[in-house]
Amino acid sequence: MKVIFSAGGTGGHIFPAIAVADELKRQMPDAEILFVGALGKMEMERVPTAGYKIKGLNIAGFQRKLTLKNIWHNVQLPFKILDSMRAVRRIIKNFKPDVVVGFGGFASGPTLRAAAQMNIPTVLQEQNSYAGVTNKLLAKSARAICVAYEGLEKYFPLNKIVLTGNPVRADIINVKAKRKEGLNFFGLDSSKKTIFVSGGSLGARTLNNCIEQNTDFFKQHIDIQVIWQCGKIYFDTLKTCEAAQLPNVHLLPFVQRMDLAYAVADIVIARAGALTISELCLVGVPVILVPSPNVAEDHQTKNATALSKKNAAVLIPDLDAAEKSLPMVLDILNDTQTAQSLGENILKFRKPDAAKDIVKVIISQTGE
Repeated sequence: MKVIFSAGGTGGHIFPAIAVADELKRQMPDAEILFVGALGKMEMERVPTAGYKIKGLNIAGFQRKLTLKNIWHNVQLPFKILDSMRAVRRIIKNFKPDVVVGFGGFASGPTLRAAAQMNIPTVLQEQNSYAGVTNKLLAKSARAICVAYEGLEKYFPLNKIVLTGNPVRADIINVKAKRKEGLNFFGLDSSKKTIFVSGGSLGARTLNNCIEQNTDFFKQHIDIQVIWQCGKIYFDTLKTCEAAQLPNVHLLPFVQRMDLAYAVADIVIARAGALTISELCLVGVPVILVPSPNVAEDHQTKNATALSKKNAAVLIPDLDAAEKSLPMVLDILNDTQTAQSLGENILKFRKPDAAKDIVKVIISQTGE
């Protein structure tokens, strides 16, 4: 059995794809897996680190902010798409996949379109509560569409939809048992409450401001410590800021062991990307979600609202985050009943078998 996975751009696309690839290899050790991504993007590093081969396409997305550089980029985009279509056709002819699976990212569009044109079964995995333009177009030729939220028949044919949830890395499941390991890994004080602030794999300026602009909070509350994942592009600037010099603030460009960060967290402040939410639903700690306003159709707000309506998370708008996030942290940590309720309610959204369910869908398209 041969499968092509196409995913990239952010961890929200890459890590679910790797989780499914790992589960497929667990079930079918002889399966051959090839990833297709975009040259210069993080998948070209993360996928080989996970043990899989990857081919890169010279593809990028449309730039909505109209600067001279972006206008020139957009002018070149049609030629890059044509070049990517030719390249991915060669990849498909050489690899001869039984099925092609798309998880989102710049490379998914040309990869799944070329596969469909070559009469190879395709499967989509939509992580969000709102379907993006590319997936809506690809859905017309897809054999099956794995989704994480109910109600996506607004965007996809109902007969193709399979509600699976979002796959997460196996090490995220049952993190509670790793607390002692996590404290040692991050050099934390076991007597202090721990906040985990994560802006996702690329970092988030707003969440960074929550810490950088509130140095006095951590000076006054020495019984609270924070793991602050700021993102590689922000790290060099932030490592010299006053907050980063405090003994109870642990600044990191990227957290390699997310399972251990979740294991030690008493509360999490995070963006509302689909992968982040899926992981948090398995962890079961109080969560403050700050949806990014800079995403298509404001889908992170829709993701976060689905939880906040069920008292499974606290939603704070992006503009209010720097002012309100840490006071909200205090309110929750000082109210045991509220903290317990938030942790229990978010667990109701957990789907620990998502990767297994998606693998079932993939296998069903191959006749295996």
